[in-house]
Amino acid sequence: MLRMDALDQRIISRLVADARASYAEIGSDVGLSAPAVKRRVDKLLDQGVLQGFTAVVDPEALGWGTEAFVEVHCHGNVPAHRIRTGLEPLPEVVAAYTVSGQADAIVHLRAADIHHLEEAMERLREVDFISRTVSTVVLSRLLERQPQQAG
Repeated sequence: MLRMDALDQRIISRLVADARASYAEIGSDVGLSAPAVKRRVDKLLDQGVLQGFTAVVDPEALGWGTEAFVEVHCHGNVPAHRIRTGLEPLPEVVAAYTVSGQADAIVHLRAADIHHLEEAMERLREVDFISRTVSTVVLSRLLERQPQQAG
């Protein structure tokens, strides 16, 4: 179990709200010096609580505004690591999850347009262990949130 105290949780909340905030700004909000905040952030990174910092880009701005969620059904019992290995070469796969239910996995695809999406789905179906897919094309995003800390 990872050890986090109330200060760590407040630092994480501040970083979730604004990952570009300086250690001095965060320290001012939580009552610590900038070096103390840096030490705590480094500890949270080392423990894997914080997994990095990233820019969030609108996929449509990059020309990849078409998306779909695809149920993947495999031949027999395929381990999760093999599914991952089979999906990694496909650049249109932006996320994949093992799931309960009839499907073995759910894959989130992004593409430039419906034609590109169709090509990506054809390449997905060519992966040797996939027996069939069931696709749902996204018409619009109604709500999309970044994970928040509990508490």
